Amino acid sequence: MKTALITGGSKGIGYGVAEKLINDGIKVAITARTEADLKEATAALNKIKEGFAIGIVSDVKDLASQEAAVKQVLDTWGQIDYFIANAGVGHFAPIQEMTAEQWQQTIDINLTGLFFSAKASLDALKATKGYFITISSLAGTNFFAQGAAYNASKFGAVGFSQAMMMDVRNDDIKVTTIMPGSVSTYFAGHTPSDADAWKIQPEDIGQIVSDLIKMPARTLPSKIEVRPSKTAKG
Repeated sequence: MKTALITGGSKGIGYGVAEKLINDGIKVAITARTEADLKEATAALNKIKEGFAIGIVSDVKDLASQEAAVKQVLDTWGQIDYFIANAGVGHFAPIQEMTAEQWQQTIDINLTGLFFSAKASLDALKATKGYFITISSLAGTNFFAQGAAYNASKFGAVGFSQAMMMDVRNDDIKVTTIMPGSVSTYFAGHTPSDADAWKIQPEDIGQIVSDLIKMPARTLPSKIEVRPSKTAKG
């Protein structure tokens, strides 16, 4: 039985990926910092297939916390085949107004958290010839006003993931960076609604992850840009 660990998996893209993987017959551990969100999400996921989901309170900004999450999955299921590094945060403001706290949190979660996720999971992924998938953003190649912290973190996330791909590819670990554009999620205080119908949906990213892990072992789509088919006015 294959297993996956998904950071930031209680809602949005992470939840959409978890839902798809469970439907594919893969057991899923989701992490989040809020226990209440985890319990609600895990209960919903286990309604798809009972016993296929567990929730782990974890903070990607803390290496020991990430190592503990990996250990819990290994203690529960004995292996990790897929690690989906999804946890992220967005603070958007002109650089003149961006606070030191907002900057630090963005870098700590979106970039340092990615490094800690990799450090914690690589031994387990090497044992299974596994897959590390980063959920980055088109903001990792396209800069914009008020995006200094977010752009910096996502440019870094893309660079980190692609360099990591080259470091571990001969250990039979695959690494892919998925770079979505507008997705209908709760990100940055947004509440999804019918007005988001034009956007990418979380389950669409779940489908991409599902397709990636089914690719032949010899083939690696290392970086994927994905956009809504039309704009909001399309």
